[in-house]
Amino acid sequence: MRFLITGGARGIGAQIVRDVCEAGHHVAFTYLRSETEAQGVVDSVRARRPEAVCLPFRLDVRDAADTEEVVGRVCEALDGLDVVVPNAGVNKGGLLMSLSDEDWRDTIDTNLTGAFHICREALPALLAARFGRFVFISSVGKDGGLGQAAYSASKAGLAGLSQAISKEYGRKGITSNVLVLGVFDTEMTRTGLSERNRAFWTDYCPAGRTGELSEVSRALLFLASPEAGFVNGSELRLTGGLDWIP
Repeated sequence: MRFLITGGARGIGAQIVRDVCEAGHHVAFTYLRSETEAQGVVDSVRARRPEAVCLPFRLDVRDAADTEEVVGRVCEALDGLDVVVPNAGVNKGGLLMSLSDEDWRDTIDTNLTGAFHICREALPALLAARFGRFVFISSVGKDGGLGQAAYSASKAGLAGLSQAISKEYGRKGITSNVLVLGVFDTEMTRTGLSERNRAFWTDYCPAGRTGELSEVSRALLFLASPEAGFVNGSELRLTGGLDWIP
């Protein structure tokens, strides 16, 4: 299958790109700033699978025109599209009273509006094939977290967007689902998660650990598969049993 993964140059996105390529699929992924990081992902993929199709594209998902152009190039390069993973995200924390307009807009525009842009531009290719999978990457933060007003709102919005897609296009062979992640060891959680939240997770998570990034990829590959054709409009919570944070 042919995947488009946004925010694929680092963290969870980079791991998804590597694992999906390792599973034998063709992947296009986007990055915003570091061409060096993006090329590093490609190099790591091809070191294991020299024949892998792994194509980086620079994209600012906040920009509708840029998204339209890049998705068109991706569809041309892969000769179509099957699976879309809107993963690009930022986390600009701050208590509501001190949260700036700029940080609010940047978080919403990247995490939610950016996902909308990607989905809108990818839909024609999926409809033409009468098959498609949207798999959104969300977080337990969608249920609200201390100092996370913008991030929580953006991730909660993904649930509504996914539900709308599932209802509008389910009869066209397209499904839309959300992976709701607990704490995984990424750069974002290392820099954006408070020590209080990190200690809470360590102490109270029933699984007794943080998540492994490969677990995200395995869940995503199932939701992307033909076998998951009746899983639509759902949330799969990868939380180790702890479904909220302070």
